Amino acid sequence: MSLCINPDCSRPDHPGNSEASRCQSCGTTLILQGRYRVMRVLSNQTGFGVVYEAYERNLPKILKVLRRDRARIDKVLALFKQEAVVLSHLRHPGVPFVSETGYFTLTPAEASEPLHCIVMEKIDGLNLKQWMQQQGNHPIHEEQAIGWLQQLAGILQQVHQNHYFHRDIKPDNVMIRTSGQLTLVDFGAAREMTQTYLAQMHQGSGVTAISSAGYTPPEQEQGQAVPQSDFYALGRTLIYLLTAQSPADTALYDPLENRFEWRSQAPQVSPRLADLIDSMIAPRVVDRPKTAQDILDRVQVLLTQPSSPIGNPGIVLPETTLPPLAPTPMPRLTTALQPGITAPWESLAASAAAITPRSTPAAFQQRPRWQWAIAALIGLAVAGGGVMALRPLLSIQSAATRPTAPAPPEARVQLHKTLSAHSSSINDLLLFADGRRLLSASADKTIRLWDLTSGKVLRTWDGPSFVNTVLLSPDETRLYSGNADGTLQSWAMPKPLPCGSSPRP
Repeated sequence: MSLCINPDCSRPDHPGNSEASRCQSCGTTLILQGRYRVMRVLSNQTGFGVVYEAYERNLPKILKVLRRDRARIDKVLALFKQEAVVLSHLRHPGVPFVSETGYFTLTPAEASEPLHCIVMEKIDGLNLKQWMQQQGNHPIHEEQAIGWLQQLAGILQQVHQNHYFHRDIKPDNVMIRTSGQLTLVDFGAAREMTQTYLAQMHQGSGVTAISSAGYTPPEQEQGQAVPQSDFYALGRTLIYLLTAQSPADTALYDPLENRFEWRSQAPQVSPRLADLIDSMIAPRVVDRPKTAQDILDRVQVLLTQPSSPIGNPGIVLPETTLPPLAPTPMPRLTTALQPGITAPWESLAASAAAITPRSTPAAFQQRPRWQWAIAALIGLAVAGGGVMALRPLLSIQSAATRPTAPAPPEARVQLHKTLSAHSSSINDLLLFADGRRLLSASADKTIRLWDLTSGKVLRTWDGPSFVNTVLLSPDETRLYSGNADGTLQSWAMPKPLPCGSSPRP
């Protein structure tokens, strides 16, 4: 599929566009800048325009196209162009890469007004708000908060050293790459620190106010943002992550008394980290850290000198000897594989079960002969923070029931195949009893059915939100999905599954 970005095109997804260089419906070019082919719409609810996924050969990109009515507003157009300028000046894994030619215009066929476009690196992952929803909106622990604060302060140090500040830091604008690296996005509100701007600040003549409820500092609400405004927004973002509540929620903010209290909602946080965050969100700019390096220095102290959480002063328990663990019967897990069918990983699983540690505690030696299920490990790309549910596949004897054998000096596992189709983290996998088909549930709001022999996607189901888990009925005629928005869905699955059929909810 190749899409036309002409907003007046009557059929932008014309089937003849796939191999054509011009839209078969309106005649607009399909190869933007002679390099990029647009493949699908990612969002048309951004308020400024449409976000597409485009490809430069096999490399995915993000294409932002400003709506014509928005482009007629000088300030909006200036902010749109500003994002491309800022990102083209920054070279850091914590910001999306944009080349110097990343901003361009395209005039569709038979149109008089150009479309304003930015093409940039595609960040493969979720933003922090989506990530929190995927995790069930549970507060993060202190160690993770410190690590993320260190990453984001390092990004801001680079941004500020290049004489820019972001002005719109919030969970929606921080993404997690599949590597775990945090990335600051949406630099459309970024401002360059110039002598003219600083002079305007001192004279009281503000600039355009950018506001996000709960995250924007008081001075920025008045159109007078400074670099330390980013620290305020970053501190409020950390509070959201540590409490799983928006800073604008009444649980944290009392509008009648204009009082903000978050510590009681985050008992896992130590006083020193809480003090650092409170200094970042101080109402007065002069009471906040002066530079990003100041934050990094205090983070380093936290890393080298850990302290107890607010809600737990720390209790030292006397040494004691625990009694041996009593054997506990476990339910028997049996294979659902059809007679005569051997899963391709069976020999590998059996070999893994035979590997025993050099010494086994007596309590574990007394355990009964349990049978453990081995989960298939398929080489699928999983974004940082994604949770994968492991399903029982086949039954083999545990290491305790097999003849002892010397462990090999080094165990090596060779990657058999990598399957790629999802655009975000994979939350659940489910293998069919025939051992040849696999279901994957993803944060990209889809469920995919895979043929493990060919590596191809046989089916794709679209969910209403992040799909967290999938389950099959015993007869494999119904598929059930659990979604991040709290809904459950049931899907019909004809058996056998003909390649030409379409699933129906």
